[in-house]
Amino acid sequence: MPSSDQSPRQTVSYLRTLFEERGLHPKNKLGQNFLIDLNLIDLLVRSAELTRDDLVLEVGSGTGSLTVRLLEKAGAVASVEVDPAFAIMTDEAVHKHRDRVALIQADALKSKNELNPDVLRDLADLKRRTRCPRFKVVANLPYAIAVPIISNVLLSDLNPERLVVTVQWEIAERLTATVSTKPYGALAVMTQSIADVTIVRRLPPTVFWPRPQVESAIMLIRPNAAKRERVGDVVRFRHFLRDLYVHRRKNLRGALVSLPHGNFGKEEVDAKLAELGIEGTIRAEALDPEQHLRLCAVFG
Repeated sequence: MPSSDQSPRQTVSYLRTLFEERGLHPKNKLGQNFLIDLNLIDLLVRSAELTRDDLVLEVGSGTGSLTVRLLEKAGAVASVEVDPAFAIMTDEAVHKHRDRVALIQADALKSKNELNPDVLRDLADLKRRTRCPRFKVVANLPYAIAVPIISNVLLSDLNPERLVVTVQWEIAERLTATVSTKPYGALAVMTQSIADVTIVRRLPPTVFWPRPQVESAIMLIRPNAAKRERVGDVVRFRHFLRDLYVHRRKNLRGALVSLPHGNFGKEEVDAKLAELGIEGTIRAEALDPEQHLRLCAVFG
């Protein structure tokens, strides 16, 4: 095995040997698909543009390979791993960097709409100890939690400079979708309303082990302060979009009448939409993010 001050070369042969030695098997339900293309691991780290000013949050540390790479560039790393066996491996890989790392064996989420408070506490403690002024998220995210991790980090007060994360291709399409396309919905509107979103690279299943059934992507998400100021109450906007897109198949009038927090009749909805210059017969996915903001100001 590589020494702890070097990045493990996370190849298939390395992983197979490591797992056999420890009697482990990747768990599909936890999204344990390991990035084995070394050039893509380099690309992930390079896209983060890390310096010693950066405090990095990694969700899903796995064997600790990426964790070590992050520590080579960043000032400090908080790494979260839900699987105890993999948390132990990460601990072994980074033990020489104890002063700059927080290893958190926990679920990164308290719920779909909330980050784990224990993770936030340990992250804040690491920031106090290391005094890193800038915060970033860099992770090979498990598929099942990719959307809630991205959403909750963006909507939090953590103020990340960027997120560089791997997600399944379907999520990449939803994050970058444009008006009136099939993937366009609440996730695209919310994310694009507060951040600039870019696909860095599309990834085939062959660059992971075990191979997933779908393609993936490396995403670069950069929060935009001017956009966020325009949104204002981001939590209110999130709730409005969630409720609006519950009724995705209804036309806009029907969706607004059905909002659970409102008591709007059809005539009132029609009158308010007329003031906004928006037709009630179209669907929500025909509206751009700015139009969604205008709707939220009236109906949210």
